[in-house]
Amino acid sequence: MFSFDDIIGQEPAKQRLRQEVAEGRVPHALLFCGPAGSGKMPLALAYARYLSCPNRTATDACGHCPACAKWEKLVHPDVHFVYPMVKSSKAKKEVCGDYLPEWRRMLLNSAYFGLNHWLAEMEAENGQAIIYAKESDEISRKLSLKASEGGYKITLIWMPEKLHEVCANKLLKLLEEPPERTVFLLVSEEPERILTTIQSRTQRFNLPRIEDEAIAQALQQKYGLQQSDSLSIAHLANGNFIKALETIHLNEESKLFFDLFVRLMRLSYQRKIREMKQWSEEVAALGRERQKNFLGYCQRMIRENFILNLHRPELNYMTQEEQNFSARFSPFVNERNVMGIMHELSEAQGHIEQNVNARMVFFDFSLKMIVLLKS
Repeated sequence: MFSFDDIIGQEPAKQRLRQEVAEGRVPHALLFCGPAGSGKMPLALAYARYLSCPNRTATDACGHCPACAKWEKLVHPDVHFVYPMVKSSKAKKEVCGDYLPEWRRMLLNSAYFGLNHWLAEMEAENGQAIIYAKESDEISRKLSLKASEGGYKITLIWMPEKLHEVCANKLLKLLEEPPERTVFLLVSEEPERILTTIQSRTQRFNLPRIEDEAIAQALQQKYGLQQSDSLSIAHLANGNFIKALETIHLNEESKLFFDLFVRLMRLSYQRKIREMKQWSEEVAALGRERQKNFLGYCQRMIRENFILNLHRPELNYMTQEEQNFSARFSPFVNERNVMGIMHELSEAQGHIEQNVNARMVFFDFSLKMIVLLKS
């Protein structure tokens, strides 16, 4: 668990990290970036375990020492996790450590996950997950302690783009003057949203999408899929192993988003205003993070349908159900309206992030789709 061998593909990245450790060139702050599902988090975890292992080999952690045994349960005392969370006054959860059992449970289940999986694990409901200002004191307190195992002290921050400004500024000071033998590992989904001053004090580590062959091989070996099925899913995943897993497990959220998208397009085309208003209220009840995910899904479907309309099926990445719908819908997404639709989706996403009334945002967007689909 959490070893380099567990990572799908990304052989050059693994080799580079191992080589830097072998040559004693361990940076005090690494910023892992790359497309969703490319394995940023699994790689950061494997690297952290590799640094923590006193008996590491040339290729991986030994897997047998006390440090590795603690890693197997994510209880290594010198490794600290920071991640977005939703405050819960009812359950008295105010800092990341209060969600540590849920965090460990999710990671032990799979190191390939997205924000929506973490929100479900936290039972976040309508809350928006951020890394709160109070977390800065927790980070400073933990790093002030002496390393229990005598090696590196590691702080792994997932989604640093969600740092509260106060917490980000405190982290900046720690990055400028890090405690001795301290390593920060930042894993970002949207690095452009991280403070530039933080970015400049980290060494950026970019990952590409995972090759289809690596995903297909992993699906065959780990999940027993037939070669033809694994290749089909790997193509659909488009380098995103999280998406490949969701395809296997028939992700309920993806089904919901597809249903909502299809209904909106049909209702808008048919100009059923009353039903569109009901649709808007249904989406408004999802919670802010899921609403943003849904709008992201809509953007992907519009792109896919535009490409399909250009008669380039080899560039399409849709499930069979999505393809069946798009065969009829794609002619309505063309050169005249595609930019307008994408603009409205992007604007709606911005309004949701700014906590604008969700019913108004989605009803307004659905009304605009009436005009755009007729273009």
